Amino acid sequence: MAEPTKQSASLKSKNKMRDIKLDKVILNIGGVGEKLEKGEILLKAIAEKKPSKVRAVKRIPTWHVRPGLEVGVKVTIRGADALAMVKKLLPAIDNTLKEKQIQKNCFSFGIHEYIEIPGVEYIREVGIMGFEVSVVFSRAGKAVERKKVKRGKSRRLSVSREEIENYLVSNFKTEILRKKKKIMENEDDSE
Repeated sequence: MAEPTKQSASLKSKNKMRDIKLDKVILNIGGVGEKLEKGEILLKAIAEKKPSKVRAVKRIPTWHVRPGLEVGVKVTIRGADALAMVKKLLPAIDNTLKEKQIQKNCFSFGIHEYIEIPGVEYIREVGIMGFEVSVVFSRAGKAVERKKVKRGKSRRLSVSREEIENYLVSNFKTEILRKKKKIMENEDDSE
């Protein structure tokens, strides 16, 4: 049996099943009545896809919400369009994210006014409004958890916060804002 060469050893250390990929981008706006209609126009203009309406499931009397009431609109973008959408939306927040906005498997941020997005012009019917953006990451093999027969669950398939931070810094040159308390603790440790 032949000895493994340096090239084959380096190939084994880089497992492509461990690579993370951008799964989907979800844009959503919450509201009822006129705000809902304006939100639908805005998401259609930004995503260039037809948004779907979100209906309430629970009854919340203090907010006058009943089951079946339309309370928001959302649009999901996948594939190469999702990557292009993230590249389009991150400059609206100056390519900066707070540490608490990044969680396991995803990160989220809000855009206060859609006119902050480069290349998007003011839409008179909509006025000034914002929306939320959620970006979901996954690994190859994640479909094993979603299938019906022989379903499996593995922690190895989840994407950690550190991996998402590294992905954002290397691909989008995003700056991650850390808490001051952690920065001060690190300075005290170095002294």
